[in-house]
Amino acid sequence: MSTVTASGALPVLAVTGLAKEARLASGPGVLAVGAGGDPERLRARLAARPTPGCRAVVSIGIAGGLDPALVPGDVLVATAIVTPARRYGADPSIAAAWMRALAGSGPTIREGALAGVDAAVLDVAAKAALRDATGSAGVDMESHVAAAYAERHGLPFAALRIVCDPADRAIPAFAAQALKPDGEPDIRAVLVAIARQPSQIPALIRLARDSGRAFRSLTRCRARLGTALGVPAP
Repeated sequence: MSTVTASGALPVLAVTGLAKEARLASGPGVLAVGAGGDPERLRARLAARPTPGCRAVVSIGIAGGLDPALVPGDVLVATAIVTPARRYGADPSIAAAWMRALAGSGPTIREGALAGVDAAVLDVAAKAALRDATGSAGVDMESHVAAAYAERHGLPFAALRIVCDPADRAIPAFAAQALKPDGEPDIRAVLVAIARQPSQIPALIRLARDSGRAFRSLTRCRARLGTALGVPAP
């Protein structure tokens, strides 16, 4: 369903993975949709929309770092989304508007390609291999789905992702899977996993610290972007 804004324009569709990302993205001129870090569920939810009901599609949230120079909180404005099958270009006018809006906001902001994957990239070696294969600066599990949806409907597409786990840091496998279908964290699943593997506690603490930095950066960016996530009017 679409929601026409007060100006009469269609909203921007913000595609996210986590419920916290969707809450941050939401606001005037924005319709947020997510699927709890499950690309197949996201494809189904987007396919269930009878019409796009939006004027642009953006992917927004956190991402894994592939470029070793990036640290938690750094901002990536996508130039393209790269998958094993193909490459989706990002709309240059939206990217340019974001770069202008975010200039001087604090964190490092750079343009670069994002790798789109259907399964979480957890360990350092896998991140390095993905960077070698795609030349991407970061990786996430929603941008390629959003880009494909935008292409099918002839809509502009862009992606803004904040680095969470850097290239030299692994993610505990249970943390990547401990999400409910609505994108909220599954605390019970995390506690059960910790009880089974207490050795994972230090890695989980590091992940929580990195995530905190990433979401603080995303919050600052969101405030800068304003109405319709800063996507220029058509």
